[in-house]
Amino acid sequence: MTDPVKVLVVDDSPLVRRVLVQALESDPDVRVVAQAADAYAARDALMAAAPDVMTLDVEMPRLDGLTFLRKIMHYRPLPVVVISAHTQDGAARSLEALSAGAFDVLGKPESAAGLTALRDQLLAVVKAAVHTRRTKAAAPARPPAVALGPLPVVAPLPGAGCELIALGASTGGTVALEKLLTAVEPGLPPIVITQHMPANFTKAYAQRVNSLSRLSVREAVDGEPLEPGTALVAPGGKHLLVRRDGSGYRCRVKTGPLVSGHAPSVDVLFRSVAEAAGGKALGALLTGMGRDGADGLLAMRQAGAHTIAQDEASCVVFGMPRAAIDLGAAVEVLSLEILRARLTQGSLIRHASAAPA
Repeated sequence: MTDPVKVLVVDDSPLVRRVLVQALESDPDVRVVAQAADAYAARDALMAAAPDVMTLDVEMPRLDGLTFLRKIMHYRPLPVVVISAHTQDGAARSLEALSAGAFDVLGKPESAAGLTALRDQLLAVVKAAVHTRRTKAAAPARPPAVALGPLPVVAPLPGAGCELIALGASTGGTVALEKLLTAVEPGLPPIVITQHMPANFTKAYAQRVNSLSRLSVREAVDGEPLEPGTALVAPGGKHLLVRRDGSGYRCRVKTGPLVSGHAPSVDVLFRSVAEAAGGKALGALLTGMGRDGADGLLAMRQAGAHTIAQDEASCVVFGMPRAAIDLGAAVEVLSLEILRARLTQGSLIRHASAAPA
């Protein structure tokens, strides 16, 4: 980047502010232009310092961060990265923040080792947020959307059909997945999901989506059978895999090192689905930064599965899908709305050949 990324750090804890400032300013391309201990000081700093991005704690005195975020998104929208405590209340508020327009959510470190992980994640997310904003601002204006008629009725997967759906996402994925899972009917095959999210946040996320969906959505438990009409979410900090069990499937949840920089990793899930289900699976890689999931989606395609990457226009961050497309891992590139329509219709189709030539 030619210009340094200007960051406003907002947190009522002087210790947390100091940790965040040190993490951010360890990169010469990032500059903390202001700090604030509450929403009112943050409001003044926004006007005076004109930051590119803001980090925000959702639990603050005087005016809570969630209310402040909603005001920001209405009056002065900018990328906001939520830094939240690993508590049930903190997780619930963070999920509301994502729905209110926050770019991403990171957990506050709980150990010395967590400080290093936070620094690396924070720098990556802050840079991605600003890059995405600048890229979209520089993009030519798109023509007004043309109203399309209903999607045509399409043929289902041939043979035994789709037995398993695997979804992977990162930044922007919580909202994208919520749109998908709240639109579909319970008759779909089992769905397994890896969404990059801090430990302890995934359970609250699954509960939130479950309350809005006709599916049974819950955090995955090791050894649990996969059943139609259910969606299982990988627990934060652990990997989710699928194993064949007779005529059906079971999930495996296990701890392990980071894969493709993440735990849970989309690559881990997708590779296990490729091995367990082969051509009887559908995989979709949604919005997110980095490339986690690209290699796994390629493994699924090579195993005969139908594979989809979300298109750039509907992504918050077109990183993971772009990597998959560049690899030739995606049979189709679809907008989130078209994918949602496909799932709603149960139209999990296979075009031409799912396996690469």
